[in-house]
Amino acid sequence: MHTETIANLAVLELAQQLIACPSITPQDAGCQAIIAPRLLHAGFQCESMRFGDVDNLWARYGKQSPLFVFAGHTDVVPTGSELAWTSPPFQPTVRDGYLYGRGATDMKSGLAAMIVAAENFIAQHKSFPGSIGFLITSDEEGPALHGTKQVLETLLQRQEYINYCIVGEASSEIQLGDQVRIGRRGSLHGKLIIRGKQGHVAYPHLALNPVHHSLAALHQLTQETWDQGNQAFPATTFQITHIHAGTGALNVIPGALEVCFNFRFSTAVTAKQLQERVAAILRQSNIDFEIQWEIGGHPFLSRQGKLFHATQRAIQEITGLHTKPSTGGGTSDGRFIAPTGAEVLELGPCHSSAHQVDEGVRIKDLEMLSACYQRILELLFK
Repeated sequence: MHTETIANLAVLELAQQLIACPSITPQDAGCQAIIAPRLLHAGFQCESMRFGDVDNLWARYGKQSPLFVFAGHTDVVPTGSELAWTSPPFQPTVRDGYLYGRGATDMKSGLAAMIVAAENFIAQHKSFPGSIGFLITSDEEGPALHGTKQVLETLLQRQEYINYCIVGEASSEIQLGDQVRIGRRGSLHGKLIIRGKQGHVAYPHLALNPVHHSLAALHQLTQETWDQGNQAFPATTFQITHIHAGTGALNVIPGALEVCFNFRFSTAVTAKQLQERVAAILRQSNIDFEIQWEIGGHPFLSRQGKLFHATQRAIQEITGLHTKPSTGGGTSDGRFIAPTGAEVLELGPCHSSAHQVDEGVRIKDLEMLSACYQRILELLFK
């Protein structure tokens, strides 16, 4: 059997092993117990870091600079009704050239491709001018408080600095490698409470309906142009995600309205500016309100340096595509890594089925992804 074929099977088999672990966030469910022995066998020093209810794995091969890190997560989002799936979500299934299962796209196939790429690279290059690390967490799909963020705090305290990092999130759009993420928008959540006065629907003059009173202001928020974006980012977006009012009775005017919303914002505006503008719009309508704010992550933009150019070349060689930089999509743990000074990008499979029923990855893409990762290492450490 050819070496390339063996490597391809290794990626698929490892991805299947990881998908079989029901690691709904923040549970790791045995994934890191599969990964760590493989990295140890390849020569990595492995360190388990458990913070709160989150399992993290830090592994490093070598002690020299520069330090290149593969970053990823073993946790997945809930499956929803398993009856909606063609095959059980935690029973990895190969069907029509695809590997199906929860986490196949986001991001257990990426982890498998990274690990096999590192194994192959080290087997061929016992010594090289630098180090390779793995930063793996089970807290990316959840609050992300005790995962990558806390591991980085530990590394910085002992002066371990990451120079280059690839996050294995599903970044590709239509074809593997057609785009890589060089940054992400920020995420700002708001929980708005609008106060009125409860009363009987037959006597509206004795009550104040917060739904009626706030409709104009809410409409204005949905129509507002928050910024124009910039060269690297699209314009900021605002989306209402939840509205609730009422006591459950059909003849009662509610006393309060709860509205949850989210901003995905660019570097053209700050979270503080968005908060101030929302409050100003609500005040203009003479609304009695309070808002609870939560920042899911600030926007970041990584420089396009040696890592980006190595990635661009590797993708060209393996897939024939000329990749483009992108800052689209949701948030990722890259938001914690980039501020440390590392050059960060995200390269992974196509994102179209992430978080969906029948999540799946094309097996050929999985194989090419591992080849891209390995080629990036070769170009960085040549």
